[in-house]
Amino acid sequence: MVSMDNIGEQVLCLIAYHLLFAMFVWSYWRTIFTLPMNPSKEFHLSYAEKELLEREPRGEAHQEILRRAGKDLPIYTRTMSGAIRYCDRCQLIKPDRCHHCSVCDKCILKMDHHCPWVNNCVGFSNYKFFLLFLAYSLLYCLFIAATDLQYFIKFWTNGLPDTQAKFHIMFLFFAAAMFSVSLSSLFGYHCWLVSKNKSTLAFRNPVFRHGTDKNGFSLGFSKNMRQVFGDEKKYWLLPIFSSLGDGCSFPTCLVNQDPEQPSTPAGLNSTAKNPENHQFPAKMLRESQSHLLTDSQSWTESGINPGKGKAGMSNPALTMENET
Repeated sequence: MVSMDNIGEQVLCLIAYHLLFAMFVWSYWRTIFTLPMNPSKEFHLSYAEKELLEREPRGEAHQEILRRAGKDLPIYTRTMSGAIRYCDRCQLIKPDRCHHCSVCDKCILKMDHHCPWVNNCVGFSNYKFFLLFLAYSLLYCLFIAATDLQYFIKFWTNGLPDTQAKFHIMFLFFAAAMFSVSLSSLFGYHCWLVSKNKSTLAFRNPVFRHGTDKNGFSLGFSKNMRQVFGDEKKYWLLPIFSSLGDGCSFPTCLVNQDPEQPSTPAGLNSTAKNPENHQFPAKMLRESQSHLLTDSQSWTESGINPGKGKAGMSNPALTMENET
């Protein structure tokens, strides 16, 4: 900063630097120390159901027990073979987009990946924080590279004093530039994932009852963004939890296409009259997700997500279950 002659330029650079640095540290902190969410108790099998599973061999009888245990759970996805997704380690029926982390040894809601750089699972509870961490770290590196560029050019044109400081300038520029390139590719990739409502682990097409569908969870760019960042734009750039839903169930664009799912987002269950025809009946979309399937006007009319007590505060519906 001492090389800048203009006082106003020095002040602006100092403000921009410390603002980006503060947001970078804040989002990084939230990504690291936000506990990944686990499936709620309703997805865990009872003691009697666990006993039945242990006695029954793998096969149709095993699946029949899981179908009965999960008849009231809001699950739509299946395994590649069409079976109900069950975790032997946690002994629970996996919610949609939930995966077991071998590092944490827990099932994580909407798990994206286990990140060694933050030593934490990136999932439903901290995915927004992870995106902001990538964004602010990229802006931070770009700012350093941009402000250092003129002195880097002077280094090669012999325009700097012959001191050891000029080697520091060269190292700083190369480090910032290389991190900018790597971060831009990673951030761009995750922006694409958000726009398509996909995740790193679930990059392959999700499997539903009627088959695979690569856009099964995609509701359009705007609604996909709001599912991660929330309805209120004033919280989008802040590492404050504002994501929609509870992490256990998600709206799909297949609600009106799957004959075993409700014909309306509110979930008028057409299988109630003939339950014997559907061993695993369709589930109602939870209120916090069903409004995602309405028209764009509902974003302003529906207001704050009912699952949140107050915008920007922790969602009381987000209960974290300790695995035993």
